[in-house]
Parts: sequence; C-alpha cells; structure tokens
Amino acid sequence: MYLPIFENTPLTDLNTLRLPARAARYAEIHSAEQLIKLVQRGDLAGQRVVVLGGGSNVVLQGDLDAFVLHVRVPGRVLVDELDDAWIVRAGAGERWQDFVSWTVAQGWGGLENLSLIPGTVGAAPIQNIGAYGVEVADRFFSLEAVDLKSGHVLSFDKASCQFAYRDSLFKQPEASGRFVITSVSFRLPKAWQPVTGYADVARELALQQIDSPSAQDIERVVTAIRTRKLPDPALLPNAGSFFKNPVVSAEQFQRLLAQWPQLPHHPQQDGSVKLAAGWLIEQAGWKGQRLGPVGMYERQALVLVNHGGATGDDVLRLQRLVIEAVHSKFGVTLEREPVLLARV
Repeated sequence: MYLPIFENTPLTDLNTLRLPARAARYAEIHSAEQLIKLVQRGDLAGQRVVVLGGGSNVVLQGDLDAFVLHVRVPGRVLVDELDDAWIVRAGAGERWQDFVSWTVAQGWGGLENLSLIPGTVGAAPIQNIGAYGVEVADRFFSLEAVDLKSGHVLSFDKASCQFAYRDSLFKQPEASGRFVITSVSFRLPKAWQPVTGYADVARELALQQIDSPSAQDIERVVTAIRTRKLPDPALLPNAGSFFKNPVVSAEQFQRLLAQWPQLPHHPQQDGSVKLAAGWLIEQAGWKGQRLGPVGMYERQALVLVNHGGATGDDVLRLQRLVIEAVHSKFGVTLEREPVLLARV
C-alpha cells in the first residue's frame, strides 16, 4: 500500500488556532495497515513522532523537527447489540460532531451532551473530552491503536486507558508518540436517561418548554448553547476551551465561596469541587481583552482566540498572564487544556 511522505509541510491550515508551523516530514494515515507498513520499513526509526487529528486541541510553537502523522482513518459502524447497550465503532479520523449526530439519528443516545466539540473521534479519548455532565470515559468501550515500537495493533479497554479529568494514558510521556489510535468503540445504553444537571442545559430546555427531553432534544439544545457562546474556528481561529476547569478541595472551596458567594461550582464524587475557569478568568479581568494578535473571547472568557497573525509564542504569553491573574485573585492555578507541540 503506497503512502506518500512529504517534507517541510505547512501545518497552519491543519490546526484550528491557525498558528504557523511546518513539519519536517508528514504523512496522512488512512488505515492501520499504513502505520504498520511505516514501522516495518523503518520510516519512523530514530525520529520524533507527532500525531495530529483535527488540530483543534493543540498549540503549535514553531516548526516541528518531527514526523507528523495526520490520522484520517474513516468509518462508523454498529459493532454489536447487547441486551442493555449498543456497541458503536468509528474510525479515528471521523469528525467528532458527525459521529455524534449519526449516533443520535440512529436512536442511540449517550453522546448528545458532547455535541459540537471540535476535533476527531481518535482525539476524544486522549483528552477524555467532556461537556455538560458527560465525559468520553462514561460511554467508552474500547479502542485500537498501533504500537509504533512493535508495529502491532493493540486493544485498550477502559481501565487500561487510565481516564482522568481531561487526561488519559495517551497524554503521558511513556505513551505520547508511541501509540496511534485508529478506531474507538463506545457503549451506548439502551436504558438512556437525559443528563440535564448543568444550569445552561436546564435553562435552555425550560425556555423551549421541553419537560421530557429526547437525545435529539439534548443535542439540539447543547448545539444552540455552544453556538451562542463559542466562536466558529473557521471564522475566528481558536482551540475551544483553553483552560481546564480547576478542581479544588472542599476546604479551599468554602474559603472562596465565603468571599465570592456567586462562584459557579460543581461538587465531585470524592468531595472536591470543580470551578468554572471561564468565570474565574472573567472576574480576573481578561474577558474580551487582547494581547497583540491574541485575546480571550468576548462572549466566553475560557476561549483563547487568534485575531490574526499570532504565533505559538503569542499564545503562551497570554496563557501565562491569565494564569497569573487568576492565581493572584483567587489562589487557584489554571492549567492549559490543549497539548503544546513545541520545537526542540
């Protein structure tokens, strides 16, 4: 199977922040077999490997002296029907929103709260994407990935993925650049129940006078909310939510609540409390503010946008200032959500 390999390839159009960068070597991957062939031929030997999906969750800091593998594996299929669930698989290169809409249209609820999250199916478990009370880990069944050391196709179940808040095994140093996800399977429950605990979702359902929402209703509501709040990367380059919602101890939360009674928060099962990073950034004075070509979005302070001509260094400067401002005001340290792909 022939696989073209390109050199000095521009990546600006392949990341949603539209940051300038070039890859020393580049190839589009449309199947696991192509990856296996690369390993067998020794094309990846001794090279830094960077895996790129939809480019919606990365910050590119200059040219990459690396072999960039752009995963474009297609496909979506019902794998199995169990007594209590459907098992549905998608190729890692499938656009996430297209896959979500497809499952909902088939009557397989479970992913609708994750509507309109940018990126690809293969990137979803790496980041353990989540929104409005649902994370990928809640619906995950298994995935297949090619081990670039051995050239073997490996299967990972939920436990082996080591999911955590916006984290997984695949973000850890020992796995990053070693495993390339080629397909992901999800377990969608037949005894589906709507997840409407987040205020924005409940408010929108009430406005539309929907008392018993279907999965289609939730998908439509979440899409409407995100469309109002978040800029289209095609019109205003961005990487979605730029900071993770910080999780603090119950004790720290009580101290913060005493000073800011209106602080948005979500209690966690272990007793900790998740705070709204966007609210913290807004209170720290950065909503709608610019630093040269970059800024925090005027409608949602959690989103860092490129107003034109920004570099990865511009993004990291703004990141540092926002983190410092929030920490100075609240004593809470924000963490970047997108992965930094830096020159070496």
